[in-house]
Amino acid sequence: MRYLFLFLFSFSFAQQTSKVDFKTMNARLVPNATEKSISGQVNYQFEVLNAIDTIAIDAIKMDFTNVKINGKSINFKNTTKKLQLFEGFKKGKNTLTFTYTATPKQTLYFIGEGEDLQIWTQGQGKYTSHWLPSFDDVNEKVIFNLSIAFDTSFEVLSNGKLDGTTVYPPLSYPNIIWHYQMTKPMSSYLVMMTIGKFAKQTTKTKSGTPLEFYLDQKDVDKFETTYQYTTQIFDFFEQEIGVKYPWEIYRQVPVRDFLYSGMENTTATIFAQDFVVDKIGFNDKTYINVNAHELAHQWFGNLITAETGKHHWLQEGFATYYALLAEKELFGDDHFQWELYEMAERLQQNSKTDTIPLLNEKASSLTFYQKGAWALHYLRETIGAANFQKAVKNYLKKYSFKNVNTDDFLTEVKAVSSFDTAAFKHIWLEQSGFEVNQALALLRKNKFMTSYLELVELQSKPFSEKKTTLENLLKSDAFYPLKEEVVFQLAEVPFEEKEALLTIALDGNNVKVRQAIARIMVEIPIPFQSPYESLLEDASYITKEIALGTLWNLFPEKQVDYLNQSKDWIGFNDKNLRILWLTLALMTKDYQNENKVQFYDELMSYSSPKFESSIRQNALTNLLFLNPNDHNILKNLVNATTHHKWQFTLFARNQIRELIKTERHKKYFEEMLPNLNAAEQSQLKRLLEN
Repeated sequence: MRYLFLFLFSFSFAQQTSKVDFKTMNARLVPNATEKSISGQVNYQFEVLNAIDTIAIDAIKMDFTNVKINGKSINFKNTTKKLQLFEGFKKGKNTLTFTYTATPKQTLYFIGEGEDLQIWTQGQGKYTSHWLPSFDDVNEKVIFNLSIAFDTSFEVLSNGKLDGTTVYPPLSYPNIIWHYQMTKPMSSYLVMMTIGKFAKQTTKTKSGTPLEFYLDQKDVDKFETTYQYTTQIFDFFEQEIGVKYPWEIYRQVPVRDFLYSGMENTTATIFAQDFVVDKIGFNDKTYINVNAHELAHQWFGNLITAETGKHHWLQEGFATYYALLAEKELFGDDHFQWELYEMAERLQQNSKTDTIPLLNEKASSLTFYQKGAWALHYLRETIGAANFQKAVKNYLKKYSFKNVNTDDFLTEVKAVSSFDTAAFKHIWLEQSGFEVNQALALLRKNKFMTSYLELVELQSKPFSEKKTTLENLLKSDAFYPLKEEVVFQLAEVPFEEKEALLTIALDGNNVKVRQAIARIMVEIPIPFQSPYESLLEDASYITKEIALGTLWNLFPEKQVDYLNQSKDWIGFNDKNLRILWLTLALMTKDYQNENKVQFYDELMSYSSPKFESSIRQNALTNLLFLNPNDHNILKNLVNATTHHKWQFTLFARNQIRELIKTERHKKYFEEMLPNLNAAEQSQLKRLLEN
């Protein structure tokens, strides 16, 4: 009976939205960077629609005081997962007020300290309830208005329009409150807060929507390259989707050590600092696709929200596909088809082991995002762009600020076409695998893709039989992936036979094609040394990194020249070039011996908690190669296992697992244990015991 009771109790809360409708939250919040905590005063307006015994608000490990309904203090229950209310409310309109405090272990992150402090949230899924009493159920949509108190020297961002600030005397703390107001409801996972030392630029779209762009104050020279094409993407979406942007403002802000590429909080996207690039970095890595993807979510996910995880593709598949359509608008159809082809390649490879279909809450991210996008592309190509646009427009207007499922969308498709939606649903959404033949048929409609697929078929042919074809492609004005593929097919060809073609490829001055040459040249014959050295001058941090490492390794007599040429390089946000340079400088015999301690200390500092995880991981990788017995390196490696970013902690754990296979390193780590903090001890003990 106990288990049946628990099931019924859980089921009753799952049905809460049919009995209670929370309308508005007004909250005043105070983040505390010293304690890494947050406190707040919250006012909810809600309406009881039908009789209900207990109303629940999701709240993970929070403390509550002054809980009142309709102005009267009430008894309540705090389960450490929910705030449960069982008295004081009536049918119809009600108000709920309370104060709370929380010290979240996730979702609210405090990065750095002092002037370098950043505070940000990531509520994707059902995690906002770790820092704000709210609703894990995405079907409960609320108008959230947050007033956030903090230090006046910081920029504070949240959802909606800034409705002024309240300033307090200079000696008080916090000394400013930022008041943000929403006018339309959204699911709780889309609530956000970001605090940091940011610079700001603004503009407006064709339809008059204000756009706000933020960057760390240290990156003010990167606004243009980071946010390039943002306004064009916004204007294109309003035209292509056929529904005006549904909110009053849109802002974007990068933060350090963000968990993912980006997060589409309503009106305010947070994205990873790694996408902040200069002019050279822009040639290798851009924010464009992530930018478009997160903006598309303002319609697909925020305006309308999938009612359960089973229909998650309605958010991620749509956002992925519309991001591709935006890139097509910016860069043309060949680029668009190439992106689709690369997705198809990944999906085909993944389908060999991934048997979970798209319409399943346990589907992989690749399936939700990229198979979802391909399903929409197949649908759009089959029913025609005009019908697809009409169906999407009707779908968005009909379900604005509501929750949806797959059949809701397919019903709108059926209304504008004679398309067999049942067969589409079964083949593309309910079956596992990837429809390779249907995808190839669509790709072959594009002339460039037909040429590319024909070129791929030449991979097994002898060089003598295809030399003329490859040479003609390199001399043509063909889209770069064709020339890139030509270079890759030259990888195993003897140098004497391919030298002329490599020279043609180099002389074409395409960054991507030249980078392909850098990748395939494991050995560099003397006649090609000088041409290859020209890659060090390319406007590509990736090409520079490959070329520097290759040349330093193959030509010891010129190592000093190469190091002198590259001594001021930094590279991406992860300092890829600087960390490589320090490593090579330390390994080069008699190179600046008087500075080698300084070089080592600098490299060591990059592995410490003072820096972002991407920098730390690069540094740790190289330091472990240089000196795997240095206890300071190993200590920083252990510290990395406690980081909030799972990708970084996985790297650190895997490195330690490999190291403790030797008795020497196992002993090093065991001796280190007593001097570690509690979190580090816990992680290291687990690794040593396993």
